[in-house]
Parts: sequence; structure tokens; C-alpha cells
Amino acid sequence: MEGTKRTGILANHIRLFSCVPCLSWFNSDPCRPLSEALHSSASSSSDRSKVVALHAIRFKSILLMVVLAEALLASGCATHGDKLESIRSAFNAGRVEQAESIVQREIAARKSEADVLKLDRAIIQLADGRPADAERTLREVRDRFDYLEQKDAGESVLATLTDDTKLAYAGEDYEKILIRCFLALSNLMADGQDASAYALQVGDKQRQIINAEGDSSKDNPRLAYKRVALGAYLHGAIQEATHTNYDEAARAIQLVANWEPSFKDAGDDLKRVSTGRHSEPGNGVLYVFTLVGRGPYKVERAETPTSTALLIADRILTATSKYSLPPTIAPIKVPVVVRSDNRIDSILVETDTGAAGVTKTITDVGQLAVDQYDAIFPEVMARAVVRRVVKKGAIYATKDAANINDPLASFALDAAGVLWEASESADTRCWGLLPDRIQVLRLELPAGEHVVKLKPASRNAPIGTAASHTIGIEDGRNTYLMANFPEDRLVGQILVSNGPM
Repeated sequence: MEGTKRTGILANHIRLFSCVPCLSWFNSDPCRPLSEALHSSASSSSDRSKVVALHAIRFKSILLMVVLAEALLASGCATHGDKLESIRSAFNAGRVEQAESIVQREIAARKSEADVLKLDRAIIQLADGRPADAERTLREVRDRFDYLEQKDAGESVLATLTDDTKLAYAGEDYEKILIRCFLALSNLMADGQDASAYALQVGDKQRQIINAEGDSSKDNPRLAYKRVALGAYLHGAIQEATHTNYDEAARAIQLVANWEPSFKDAGDDLKRVSTGRHSEPGNGVLYVFTLVGRGPYKVERAETPTSTALLIADRILTATSKYSLPPTIAPIKVPVVVRSDNRIDSILVETDTGAAGVTKTITDVGQLAVDQYDAIFPEVMARAVVRRVVKKGAIYATKDAANINDPLASFALDAAGVLWEASESADTRCWGLLPDRIQVLRLELPAGEHVVKLKPASRNAPIGTAASHTIGIEDGRNTYLMANFPEDRLVGQILVSNGPM
């Protein structure tokens, strides 16, 4: 629905209800115009004032109802989830240019969604062979999210009266961490000069998020967050390639083993770096990074508030308002993180030397998103409950303040309250082009030129369409390859880099 059309409809309604003769139907006697009531000889000046006040209340009530009805119509237009579906469909089908065109159009049209849409643009830029552009985009959003972590009080009030979609999107915790992961990967696939610094930011940011509410607080849900190993893994690989910083590499890989026990290759990596050996003489190392599967996204659901959410909501209301929880709360609209159902689960890697292997998960993005969001979901639900209570309280307070005894005006306010609640929508903004898993395979190869073949796989059996790329391996150095397989075919380009010098 076009904004200009909505504006025009709303303006027409306002003109209709601001016309004095049209207010005649507010009277208890529908056949008696307002002008007659005002100028009746039987009416005193005081009576006339009361009549004017009554009709003003009626007018404001009806006008409020109309405005909220327009808001409800607007909320029924395309949601972020609807727009995201078109972006995901184009990208996953390999139509990279189309996906970027949609994203660019939406960034220009949707200010409140611009930041999160830029994250999708970064994934598109990376797939399109533009890692430096992706890095710039990710850095911009990282800095913006850091700034928005300190919410403006006025914005918070607006969200209480409407919903979280009216706030500037500051990112979920898992998104803030993954921004640093993709900054490291993007830089690594460019010149690699800042890749190690970005990799260290992954752990730093997660520590900051976990400690934000205090290490010792048993009520801090972020204490349950699983640490993300990708940053440490990248840092370790880069340090190992220096042939001097083996101790630092070993410390990083030990963190990988601690944080991602399912990544069994960390044990072999730790044994290797402890001996101070990068590779056999005459060989180099190929790291294959793959973005596998369609990642998590958000949907709107109506959920019954949990006891934990109600407890949190009660604390918020007690601390910030005069309202209290009612005996019962009807189901409320909340965003829920959903993990995509993927057929592809890994990539088979073959080379012309006979060396082969399968990529293994270093970061389970889908599970990370679900787990971290589940940990804070009671907080999300509590905010929705608080909004529900505040909105109902505002309607009752308006009635009491105006001393409304007129049935029509009372009905209008009640109806406005219903529309006010109905106009709320869950905040489904999210980084929609994330992969389901980030995987890696380390292969040692003779120096020289090699053909690498990547085959999408399900349960280690090839499916879909394979992709090939020719790479150069240098003696004693790392070569990095990155590819995106949201489904059973390559999307975009295969990126290759030798990393930092």
C-alpha cells in the first residue's frame, strides 16, 4: 500500500470529522443539530460550555479511532518478513543482482529498517566478489548498533505506546557477534590486514554482552550464551601462518576446543601448532570456508505470556508506572526466531592431488540464533505485556480524566483501545541472509596451481550442482577460499585470498 494513498485517506477522514455540522450525529437526539443545541434559548452559557466540551470529547474519541484504524491498515501492508522473503528467494536462487536491487530499494524507502537491510547487502556484496565493500557496510552497521545500544528515552516511550518497530533496530546479540565474524571473513578475503583484529573483536563483544548486566547476577540470561569459536579459529590460523606466533596460535585454538567441543579438528590443530610446524616443506595450506544453508529468521506469533515474563513485566510496571498487571493477559504478538529447514548440511571438497575432505561446522549460526534469542525471550514477552497494560491504562485514564458518562463517547474510546492494541505488530526485523552454518576445512597441498571442486552434500552424499575454482598455493603460506551455498548450488562467486603478508 502506498504511503501517499494512506495519507490521502486519513486527510479525508480528518476533514470529515472536523466539519461542525457532521458532529450533529453525536447528539443523543440524532435529529437535533449541534448548532441548535448550542444556541437553544433554554441553554445557559454554562450549559453551552458543557455541550461543547462533550462534543469535543466525542470528536477526539472518534478521530482517535479513525487515526488508529488507518494505523491498523498500514500495519496490514507488507511487513519486514514479507520483504525479506523476496530478498531471500532471489538470493538463494542465485539472482544476486535482483536481491541487491530489492535491498537497495528498501533501504531508501524504510528508514527504520535500513540498518538491518544493510547487513543483508553485506552478504550480497560478499557473494558477489566484493569483500572490501562488504567490510565497509558491516563496519558502518557495527558502529551504528554500538551507538544504539544506549536507547533514547523518547524512543522507548514511543515503543511503549506503539511497538518495538518504532525503535531504531539495534540488532540481536547474536547478530552483533556475527557482524564481527563477517568483518573478519570479509577482510580476510580482501587484503587480510585487519582480519586478526576483527577476529579478536568477536570474543570481546560477546564478553561485553554477557557482562553488561553483571557477571554475578543469577538473573542475567546472557550468562547461558555459548561462546562463538570462529573468531578464535581465524586468529589462530593467521598467527600460525607467521611461523613465529605459535604460542598465540595455540592459545586461540585451545579456546576453539573449549568453546566448540564438537569441532574435532581443533585437537589435531593444537597438536600441530604445539610442535611449531605450519606445514611440510614445499607445501602450503588451503582453508576452505563455506556458508552453508539458509539461515534463521523471525516470524510473528501470538503467545500466552509465561510466568517468568509476567514477573519481569510486573517489575517494569512497578518501577516505571502507576499501572499493575491485570488478573489475566490475552495472547500477545511477539517475534520468534525460526531455524530454516535445510537439505544441504556440508560441502565435499576435492582437489586434483587427490586430497579431499568435508567441511565441518565451526559456528552453528541457526542454533546460536535460536539459543541466544530463547534466553532473552522472557524479556521480549515482558515488554509486550507492559505495552498491553499501558495502552489499556491510558484508555481508562482518559475516560476518568474526562469524566465520560456518554455511552457513545465511551464506546468510541473502548473501540479506539481495541484498534490501538490491534495495530501493534511484532518486530520481525532480522539479518535475513545469514547462513545456517559457517564451516571450514583445512587441507595441506603442494605449492603450485590446483583445481578445487566443491560439491554440496547431504549426509556426506553429493547433491545439487558442484562448483570448481583454480587456486595458487604458496610454500609455507595460507590460502583462503570462501563460497556461499544457501541451497544445493553456489550463489555468487568463489572468493580466494592469500590473506595478510
